Amino acid sequence: MMLLAKSTEICEKILRKGIQYNVEHRILPSENAIAERLLSRRVELIDVYHELQEKLHDQYYALETFFGALLTAAAFWNPDKLDAARKGKERLEAVNRQIATRAAGLACLFDERSDLHNRSQFYTDTHYDVCGVIEAAARDNHLFNSWVREEFDGLSGRFDLKYWPTLGDFIRELAADANNAIALPSDPLTAAGTKASRPSLSDFFKAFFASIEENSSENHGPMPSSFKLTDSAYASLANSALGLPLKSIVDAGYVKRLRQRQREEDGKKART
Repeated sequence: MMLLAKSTEICEKILRKGIQYNVEHRILPSENAIAERLLSRRVELIDVYHELQEKLHDQYYALETFFGALLTAAAFWNPDKLDAARKGKERLEAVNRQIATRAAGLACLFDERSDLHNRSQFYTDTHYDVCGVIEAAARDNHLFNSWVREEFDGLSGRFDLKYWPTLGDFIRELAADANNAIALPSDPLTAAGTKASRPSLSDFFKAFFASIEENSSENHGPMPSSFKLTDSAYASLANSALGLPLKSIVDAGYVKRLRQRQREEDGKKART
């Protein structure tokens, strides 16, 4: 009983220390909310804390890192946040499609305007070369004016229009760039959490496991590469950290099946 109490004390001290640091620096209120939730559910986590202490008892920094990974995953890679990330990806892809379509049409208009300037008896006092556009667009850019403009003016003055892309070519490149763009996750946790096409609680676990792996000794982190909790421990942590309602709580069997699927997926990747 004393060992359980000691393990709980150590783990909760780490949580309180993190809360205090965040409050003092006015950062990460969402992580603090998760930490407070864990503290309020001590009874459900006593066995988990004991298991953590048994496996990381002489590696305090690794224990701190574990809780950091848990708080971050629960705060930023929970099902709601990952669903928002998926929607963000969908919107980014839609915006790139719109840019590609509109830029392609705009490039044709620039070509037509240039042609009308050359063959009609009228003209407009508008931009006709990319150098002029760059200089005009950077008129309020202090760093450009202080460090770049003089050399750029000299370069643009040395070479006439035939050495530079037309405005139509410039816009067409933007269209092609947007058309060929692929939305990629900016970090391993987002990649792991949004791998599936449909959102589910498994996304959180994938992101959490990815965070632990990112902090493992194989990746020059403090977590032992052999570190692994029981399925029931992971289930209890998820239920508590995410504040899952009774109808949504997960058990050891859920985590076991999830990890088995993940091992099978990793095995297929290794064989290809």
